[in-house]
Amino acid sequence: EIAAANSLSDVYAMGGKPLLAMNIVGFPVTLDKDILGEVLKGGYSKASEAECLIVGGHTVDDPEPKYGLSVVGTVEPGKQVTNAAAQPGDVLVLTKPLGTGIITTAGKQGVCTPQVLQGAVATMSTLNRDGANAMVKVGVHSATDVTGFGLMGHLQSMVRGSRVGAEIQLGNVPVLPGVWDLLKQGVAPGGTHRNLQSVAGSAQWHPDLSEREQLLLCDAQTSGGLLISVPKAKLDQLLSELSVSGVQTRAVIGGITAESPGRISASP
Repeated sequence: EIAAANSLSDVYAMGGKPLLAMNIVGFPVTLDKDILGEVLKGGYSKASEAECLIVGGHTVDDPEPKYGLSVVGTVEPGKQVTNAAAQPGDVLVLTKPLGTGIITTAGKQGVCTPQVLQGAVATMSTLNRDGANAMVKVGVHSATDVTGFGLMGHLQSMVRGSRVGAEIQLGNVPVLPGVWDLLKQGVAPGGTHRNLQSVAGSAQWHPDLSEREQLLLCDAQTSGGLLISVPKAKLDQLLSELSVSGVQTRAVIGGITAESPGRISASP
């Protein structure tokens, strides 16, 4: 379900509607095929929730199990939402908490409680459909889904593509329960560390932000939320639509500036 939700998010981030998808599977012949059946049922369940048809797929022998969807969707021409059209004065809204990379890594290491892991599973398996519908209804300038490159990495792409700057405040960024404790234990995936290195040329870190806090903002997410750049005049309307749609997280984390194009200022 998480893999399917993650695959569908790229269409939602553009304000589109998923129509159909194909399973892409790598599976070792040595494993019980019943496991593969359960994997496919999970993907089918989440695609059905999205009203997206699974129309076939491809399965190959692979020593490491892999699963995802190749998704096709539609969007009305001229109404697509890009990640390169943010405008100075926009407000940045995030629709899911951060920390899934840290928590899942802790799960693999056996240092994560079931409750903390379940919290991450719940957010990762939630579709971005309702958030996408809300932003399309309101009309926003730009959006992206937050996945493997982390919040800072995806925001970096937005400000570079839009030729603007951005400011974010860590204190306003939602964080999954248990993440700070895991960071204190030194738990963070390799991808998160690489993300921190990759934004070195764009990030202006406040001196009071610790490396742990910087890592959180760069944490490699799976099936993360939408990062939406909305005109300030439409902020209240967007937050209201997100609430009515049932989107649990509606965090105002910063804004877009005309100064320092391609740069992100991060403060406590």
